[in-house]
Amino acid sequence: MTHQKRPIRAWLSDMDGVLVHEEEPIPGAADFVARLTGTGRPFLLLTNNSIFTPRDLKARLHRSGIDVPEDAIWTSALATAQFLDDQRPEGTAYVIGEAGLTTALHEIGYVMTDRDPEYVVLGETRTYSFEAITTAIRLIERGARFIATNPDVSGPSQQGSIPATGSVAALITKATGVEPYFVGKPNPLMMRSALNRIDAHSETTVMIGDRMDTDMIAGLEAGLRTILVLTGSTRPDQVDRYPYRPTRIVDSIADVVELVEAWTADHEEIVDFAR
Repeated sequence: MTHQKRPIRAWLSDMDGVLVHEEEPIPGAADFVARLTGTGRPFLLLTNNSIFTPRDLKARLHRSGIDVPEDAIWTSALATAQFLDDQRPEGTAYVIGEAGLTTALHEIGYVMTDRDPEYVVLGETRTYSFEAITTAIRLIERGARFIATNPDVSGPSQQGSIPATGSVAALITKATGVEPYFVGKPNPLMMRSALNRIDAHSETTVMIGDRMDTDMIAGLEAGLRTILVLTGSTRPDQVDRYPYRPTRIVDSIADVVELVEAWTADHEEIVDFAR
């Protein structure tokens, strides 16, 4: 018996590689967000980058010609803060990261300290300090729990790749023997927290991303339908190497624009999603 897919009610989308490259908009990105806003359907833009606050990201997207409400942006820093608030409310942490992470932790009532913290929380920063990493290692050796915002090992820059949270986490793990708990994609926890934030259901939500190893597997494991765009990290020839496939593969976000209204229709006859 063929399972009848339900209409799409909500949308989740990655940012880097889907809507923008650095601060350069990808053609169709502004139209895509405008179309989602016009349908009135709930949506969130997700990013594993923990450097920026939602307000920062709203301003960066606006400079790229993409208008997004601040509350429609969900970062790994926010997901990490929510996780810690659920686990140990008003706790203490030694934090390596920038405003996106420190602000999120401040807002849930966490105290940041290097004196016997309950957690070491590692996030993204453009200037990793050897001294800070050494402090993190010693605190973990003394029993602090190790949390990291995301497992991405590298990030893009105009000069080429730069080390990211996953690489620094591996260094700390090598020194301590302690593996971190990664909150961001591909952990479906981040997807579930995003769904809860917009009161959406996995069966009626789609995830758009550019990475097979984070966006697509996170969407799959959270029970969402998925769209892979080929404007970011994953090349077409790499897709078949993975044991799982996206629901649909498109060249860019511009190809999704015309489908938004069709896939968010209320009628029973739904456009063939996997076509």
